[in-house]
Amino acid sequence: MARRRGGGLSVVLLLLAGAWLAGLIVFAEAIPDHSADDGRATDAIVVLTGGSGRIDVGLEQLAQGRAKKLFVSGVPRGVLLAELPGLANATPERIACCVILGHEADNTVGNARETAAWMLAEDFHSLRLVTSNYHMPRSLLEFRRAMPGVAIVPHPVIPERVRQNDWWRWPGTTMLIVTEYSKYLLALVREWAGETLTPRAAAGVP
Repeated sequence: MARRRGGGLSVVLLLLAGAWLAGLIVFAEAIPDHSADDGRATDAIVVLTGGSGRIDVGLEQLAQGRAKKLFVSGVPRGVLLAELPGLANATPERIACCVILGHEADNTVGNARETAAWMLAEDFHSLRLVTSNYHMPRSLLEFRRAMPGVAIVPHPVIPERVRQNDWWRWPGTTMLIVTEYSKYLLALVREWAGETLTPRAAAGVP
């Protein structure tokens, strides 16, 4: 009996491992390998800190008139506008009128909540989301959860250091994608738990 149970457990673990690996492959292949700019205008451009080139892309979109304001979420406290990479070459007039820093977020969930509060205060209803391509799936999940009524246009930035072709051959890229995939799965579990448990709690079901 114990041997049969052990065999059944091994089968379950193998199936779970296979499902995890299949999901990883699908996730990796779905990461955008280019930034397709459809030219749509939005109320705001939102840049998430943490990756090279993101602020430059946000400023470029702002200069092209794609939005009224640029919001940079997740800036460490004490950091000034002029100290951020990408803002050194921006004109003072452009910074003063249109670039706002958010200092409350220290992770993607915080980015979504901080941006949601700012969008509400500005009475904005659409945004262009600028972040690294590998970070975009989880960012979209969190942002859509925090702002279900806001139209979100994804604008992925393609980091030079991320080698998407044959990504499994490059340890650094492999670790990055595996880590991001794991975080994405946890975000999905949080979403499922919130949708499943909240109605029960509201109804007084333990």
